[in-house]
Amino acid sequence: MPPVAELTTIVETAHGLLRGTTDGGVGVWRGVAYAEQPVDDLRFMAPRPLRPWPGVRDATDHGPLPPQGRSFVGGGRDDPKMRDEACLTVTIWSPDVSASLPVMVWIPGGAFVYGAGQLQLYNGSRLAANGNVVVVNVTYRLGVFGGFELGDLGPGFDDNLCLRDQLAALRWIRENIGAFGGDAGQVTVFGESAGATSVLALLASPAAEGLFDRAIAQSPALPLIADRESRARQSHAFLAELGVGIDELKALPQRKLRRAAGQIQLESAAQTPTLAYGLTHGVDLLPHHPIEAARLGRVATTPLIIGTNSHEASMFAWGKPPMLPTTAAGIDGFFARRAPQARDRVLAAYPGFPRRRALIDFGSDAMFGAPTWAFADAYSADAPTHVYRFDHTTWTLKALGLGATHGSEIVHIQHSYGSYLGRKLHPLGRRVQPSVGRRMQRTWLDFATDGRSVWPRYDAETRRTLVIRSTRDVTVEDPDAVRRAAWDGVY
Repeated sequence: MPPVAELTTIVETAHGLLRGTTDGGVGVWRGVAYAEQPVDDLRFMAPRPLRPWPGVRDATDHGPLPPQGRSFVGGGRDDPKMRDEACLTVTIWSPDVSASLPVMVWIPGGAFVYGAGQLQLYNGSRLAANGNVVVVNVTYRLGVFGGFELGDLGPGFDDNLCLRDQLAALRWIRENIGAFGGDAGQVTVFGESAGATSVLALLASPAAEGLFDRAIAQSPALPLIADRESRARQSHAFLAELGVGIDELKALPQRKLRRAAGQIQLESAAQTPTLAYGLTHGVDLLPHHPIEAARLGRVATTPLIIGTNSHEASMFAWGKPPMLPTTAAGIDGFFARRAPQARDRVLAAYPGFPRRRALIDFGSDAMFGAPTWAFADAYSADAPTHVYRFDHTTWTLKALGLGATHGSEIVHIQHSYGSYLGRKLHPLGRRVQPSVGRRMQRTWLDFATDGRSVWPRYDAETRRTLVIRSTRDVTVEDPDAVRRAAWDGVY
């Protein structure tokens, strides 16, 4: 590498100098801490501001993933393998550190149990290069260390650690992104699944005011947000499962904590309307559930793209997890816990129940579709809102009978066709990028750059929705009208 190229990767942040490298023709800085690491006494506590360092800190290698089990999303040879609680880092891609470019901040998903910004599926180099934007991927605490609510246990245990980590990253970006060629006044947050859920929570959190200007939520799973009382019961059940006192928690080994939280997750899926991992409303950081906040007008009026995939639950139906109702028994349990009076009305919208297609459609709507429709209806009354439905299906997904399953749109937006999952979804994607990918990435980039959208605004009367197909997209009014109407009042 020529010396001048190496020099351009040294940037000066508010806390010290960082040396990066290049990736896909753009500068990249990996493993960049945005807060003090939450270890030892800081375990289970809100992130603390970063302390300055002397000299030049190396930022060429990824930081560790948050502790988690194996996931096919991060199953590639190039994906980081090391896991550790000291995981509060960002990865930054920039095509020009001397510019003032729009910034896109990616919040990865994984049900608040899996995932990380370092995974190759989320590699932001092509997005940065193609769109002339700065891309920042955020890694935040997951599982028992971030996605399991212990805030009601008292001092030393803060609520909504996932969300607090994301807010800390956004504050770091506002303060430092200029050093990487980014414009702190042009920030778009975008995420998928739990990441999209976090995006909607940020819209409803007073603490996020002024930290971003636009938002994109891909397949949010709003049932992952529960009330404070439910979370408090789970935290005490967690203590009982461990058989320890509050003062002993911080010193327990990872494995023991993770095993006990997993048990509470299984029990929660069988006994309550919500899951044990996720975010918590009814606290200062998140006063209201995002749907309720939108109905009350207590959300940011930030321009928003939001949507779901047409076969969200097909991948989950393979394993029949108790967390997602994709079996007849699971659906019966879902209604018994959440809305017994609505069972017959809702199921009438799924012809053929309990056949497989109806089960998948129901599971898709229970976790993703219905709460997204409810949020979009409310949010669009006060803010520019654009809704999509992703229908594109690759031949590999067709062969597996999965259709446009959960997360299958990510490779098209990131152009991460060379990642482990990207190669399986689109084996030829690295050589011949599908037109749906070119269209989606351009749309996301245009929105992040100047708020442009290629389809009309959504409102609760017409419900105009962009249906994203393989070769040509179309705008349709209320494309899922029957199913949407059946869910009215459940969320």
